[in-house]
Amino acid sequence: MPKEGFEKPKRKSKCLLIGSTASYSGKTATILGIAHQLQALGIKIAYSKPLGTCWNDPVAAIADEDAIFLSEHLNLAPELIGPTLLFLQPETIDKRLRGEDETDYSQSLLASLPTGAADLVLLEGPSTLAEGSLFNLSLRQMSELADAEVLLVARFHALTQVEELLAAKRILGSRLLGIVLNDIPNRLLAPVKTIVAPFLEQEGIPILGMLAASALLRSVSVGELAGRLNADVVCRPDKLDLMVETLKIGAMNINAALKYFYEGQNMAVVTGGDRTDIQLAALETSTQCLILTGQVRPVPAILSRAEEVEVPVLCVDLDTLTTVEIIEQTLGQVRLHEPSKLGYIKQLMAEHFQYDRLIAAIGLATTAV
Repeated sequence: MPKEGFEKPKRKSKCLLIGSTASYSGKTATILGIAHQLQALGIKIAYSKPLGTCWNDPVAAIADEDAIFLSEHLNLAPELIGPTLLFLQPETIDKRLRGEDETDYSQSLLASLPTGAADLVLLEGPSTLAEGSLFNLSLRQMSELADAEVLLVARFHALTQVEELLAAKRILGSRLLGIVLNDIPNRLLAPVKTIVAPFLEQEGIPILGMLAASALLRSVSVGELAGRLNADVVCRPDKLDLMVETLKIGAMNINAALKYFYEGQNMAVVTGGDRTDIQLAALETSTQCLILTGQVRPVPAILSRAEEVEVPVLCVDLDTLTTVEIIEQTLGQVRLHEPSKLGYIKQLMAEHFQYDRLIAAIGLATTAV
């Protein structure tokens, strides 16, 4: 709750806080889709992400990478972009626990919000309902400080998550404007539409969007994988923009490998640098990159074939288990920085998000015909 004596921000703009129930649920993608559509309707948008969670170098970082990307893509003027107040990292938390950081982040948030420069401030909130609590910047605390309604984004992978959403409703109360059910597996699309959504609506939880799972949105570029793995690109460095959707591990005999690889689509294949047979088999299927472990360089025949079929080859100094863990973690983190994803998320949101309902609930006025 805001401390006594706090003044609510004096601004003409309304504020919508976008939060989520878990990390990598699709908050930034949701904000991108909403902002793009509202801008097309003549609504002036401002954006802020007070809690930084995405950076290359947390020591040198002054703004969250996703926030920088989104602000640039939406062509927002500097006065329409709120600052990153702090980064959620072990060092930051340690200082807070030790009493070395006594910053009043509640007041900092109030001071950082745009004051009348936009029709709507899109405020990107914490990744969970609890995140930010140590700094008085949890989702509920932010919503009360900024006098903002909350749009919650949830990756919906099991019917049991209904309980999680009911709990979110109890925590957020009347601040909860609605929910976006995101990344829904095909097997759950029918029950979500016919059972889950009607049930939640009856419980006072508006469902503003239902988005099916997308292999493209869960994909990652070869270039990003190379960076995460600190890999040496030994073939086709000009093809690092290829997108990887699935991971395959080449550790079986060649006959099994052929069947295994033919079942995959847009793969990153991880195998030992000495498994020439597996490498050749992978290059004849839907492989976007070969990742070779064991500190063994590929033989000339592999490099020649990879050059012909335009498949990058990465060599890493890591063991196979560590390499696979890093790739799986990277594939689980939806990032929108690749151009191929931008148009798709805009189209997906335009088709499956209820903008009219959102605009009416917030009370926005549009100028577009």
